[in-house]
Amino acid sequence: MAKKGGFPGGMPGNMNNLMKQAQKMQKQMEDSNKDLETKEFTATAGGGAVEVTVSGKKELTKVKLSPEVVDPEDIEMLEDLILAATNEALRKMEEATQSQMSKITGGLGGMGGGFPF
Repeated sequence: MAKKGGFPGGMPGNMNNLMKQAQKMQKQMEDSNKDLETKEFTATAGGGAVEVTVSGKKELTKVKLSPEVVDPEDIEMLEDLILAATNEALRKMEEATQSQMSKITGGLGGMGGGFPF
């Protein structure tokens, strides 16, 4: 017969602690996400000819072009530079998000990953 308040096989009453820790981690993740959403991430391409800024909400917020990069004869190059700068800014944002989540989860690989069960 199992002890009152525990589980057969030896998990006595620690379920409340586990739930409290999970709730605390969830709150930290929510706060961290709100904080990241207010940040901006900027990247450049073409030696600074194109500058792109994205928000932590994964929204493009700014594109800045140097006049010399705007060549009506070579629109394709400008498109490529904008894509490169945008992808780099998004990569920076994702990297910051992963770093922040890793601090909260203690390197568990995110929720659902790294658990032995």
